[in-house]
This record gives sequence, C-alpha cells and structure tokens, in this order.
Amino acid sequence: MSDRVVVERLADGVADVRLNRPEKMNALDMPMFEALVATGTELARDRSLRAVVLSGEGRAFCAGLDFTSFQAMAGAGERGGPSLLARGDGESPANFAQRAAWVWTELPVPVIAAVHGVAYGGGLQIALGADLRFVAPDARLSVMEIKWGLVPDMSGTQTLRRLVRLDVAKELTFTGRVVSGPEAVELGLATRVADDPRAAALALAAEIAGKSPDAIRAGKRLLDQSGVVPVAEGLQLEESLQRGLIGRPNQIESVRANLEKRPPRFADPA
Repeated sequence: MSDRVVVERLADGVADVRLNRPEKMNALDMPMFEALVATGTELARDRSLRAVVLSGEGRAFCAGLDFTSFQAMAGAGERGGPSLLARGDGESPANFAQRAAWVWTELPVPVIAAVHGVAYGGGLQIALGADLRFVAPDARLSVMEIKWGLVPDMSGTQTLRRLVRLDVAKELTFTGRVVSGPEAVELGLATRVADDPRAAALALAAEIAGKSPDAIRAGKRLLDQSGVVPVAEGLQLEESLQRGLIGRPNQIESVRANLEKRPPRFADPA
C-alpha cells in the first residue's frame, strides 16, 4: 500500500488513519486516491475494528485535487493504470474517484473526520464521507469545484445533501465560498468545533470502542438507511436488527457489565 495514507492501530480496535502528503497539504494525486480506496476497503473487512479517526498530516486535512497531476490522472486508464472513472466489481455504486470519499460511508463502524487547516473540494468530500466531523475553529472548508467550472464528483452531492438543507447545499455549490469551523457547525457541515480536532476525535473513538460493537454497527446501518428507504422497510430493518442483538453474547455482556459496574469485555462481531 502507498505511504500516502498511514494507518496506526490503537487499543480496543480504533484505527488512526492519516492522509500523508504534508508537503502538498495532502492534495489528491493518483497514489492518494489509490491509498484511500485500498485503506477503506481493507478496514471494512476487519471484524475487530471498532471506530476510525480520519485526519491529515501537516498543515491541512486535504487541499483537494492536485491539478498538477490532473492530466496524468485523467488518462491513467489508457496506460493500464486505474482510471478515476473506472468502476469495480459492482459491490459499490461509486466509481474509483468517488470511492476515495464514499468508502468511508461503506465502513460498518463509525468514522470520525478531524479537520484542521483546509478541506477544499475533494478534501471536503472525503470529510463528508465520515459519520462525524470535528473541526478546528480556524479550519476552512469549501465546495470549491465551481472555481474550476466543475461540480462535486467524489460523492459530495450525495453526502452534502444528507447533512444540510437543500438551499444551503446549492449556495455552497454555486459559490464555492469558504466556510469557517464555527459556521460549518452552524450549517450542519460539521459536528462540533474542537481546538484539537484529532485529539477530540480519538477520545470519542475510544469511547465508542467501549460499547457493544454489534449495537454500534447496527446503529450506523439503521441511521444510514433512515430517510433513504421507505418507512415500512426502515421499521422492518429496525425490528430485524434488534432481534439479532437481543440475547446475543455482546448484548448480555452489556447488561452484566453495567450491573457489575465494570468495563465490558466484548467479542468481535461474527
């Protein structure tokens, strides 16, 4: 795997994932796209995984597409390498470029993005693929594609619309204006402001890792489906997943640990 993305496995199943191109403010070149997709895909198969923190090394989360290598990326498929528009085996609805951001929505566990510096264009779309976003007060976020005469094309039109009102999504997309950390929270782009977003994200990830992994995974699946599937289907899924939790070892362990006032000892999901 490319060194564009660094993964450190912490205690209790937390993965600390960091974009690692600090000299370019973690701008997206083809090795970065490849590393993001490969990392997300690999983590999704890990049954011991409890939570993920996604951040950037250096001065920024991600400055967006590296336009100096844009032409090379656009023609990569013609030379035998992966194309940004290539589609996989059908398991994901996203093309290769979209998967760099969408893959984080496909992970069965919570993903927390810790944003500092800038998250522009594709960088913001990657952050929007996370379940939660902690932002520094002086962070700067932008749906910047309009600056280049483009639209968001890394799944941002899907994730942005789930987070903010339609008129807000349109205003940000039509103007490309830069939003501060506090305004991002006000608009719904971010979850909370933190002076040290990565430290705050790691603390929350550790807290999540202490809960039943079966219930956490079920909760993410249910909430991601809410508003996407018909109500009847959503209610049926809620019942089905709850039936699958009740009486199982991790649910029983949750009850026992609470009653005995001790830390729980959970097994990895089957």
